[in-house]
Amino acid sequence: MRTPPIVSRQEWETAWRELLVKEKELTRAKDAMAAARRRMPWTEVDREYRFDGPDGPTTLLGLFDGRRQLIVYRAFLEPGVHGWPDHACVGCSMVADQVAHPAHLNARDTTLVFASRAPQPDIARVKARMGWTMPWYTILDDFDTDFGVADYHGTNAFIRDGDRVFRTYFVNNRGDEAMGGTWSYLDITALGRQETWEDSPEGYPRTPPYEWWHWHDDYPA
Repeated sequence: MRTPPIVSRQEWETAWRELLVKEKELTRAKDAMAAARRRMPWTEVDREYRFDGPDGPTTLLGLFDGRRQLIVYRAFLEPGVHGWPDHACVGCSMVADQVAHPAHLNARDTTLVFASRAPQPDIARVKARMGWTMPWYTILDDFDTDFGVADYHGTNAFIRDGDRVFRTYFVNNRGDEAMGGTWSYLDITALGRQETWEDSPEGYPRTPPYEWWHWHDDYPA
């Protein structure tokens, strides 16, 4: 292994500060990208997709669990996938291992769910084995085909207006590598983090940072 130069502490601080300028530029570019996502057009979902869940049959609208926004990660846990029947695919399992506590997303009126084609008993068994707690549903129709996740994993974001559901964003391939953290999920939604510093369209919900943050077991009911 050919290592970088070994330098003094002062030289290291200088190199770090030079790189920090580029990191700040990257952070601002990510903020600008998230702001552009919030201005993406929406497309209405005109079909009542069906799912099975731990509480029985439901629809795409039902996956929202009463909240305004929904994020659906299509995970490959089903016959024919490497690891079946004991595991989901390796990559999807790594994504599942990184998912933050859902209470923080819920506090921003957002629900995160996983969806696969495995029957519910198999999903429950693998979740228990792996220690996963996110809601996980069984796809019963063409949802995966219609939303670009029939052959490969991906994350779709939706928003609802009453009973009307709209698709607002989609990431897959390496875009899914960033998923798992609360901020990364919120940054792909139509409403974003909903904080005052964000560049959001007029009228979007926004509150000061820290004001809405709580321990995950201390959010208002």
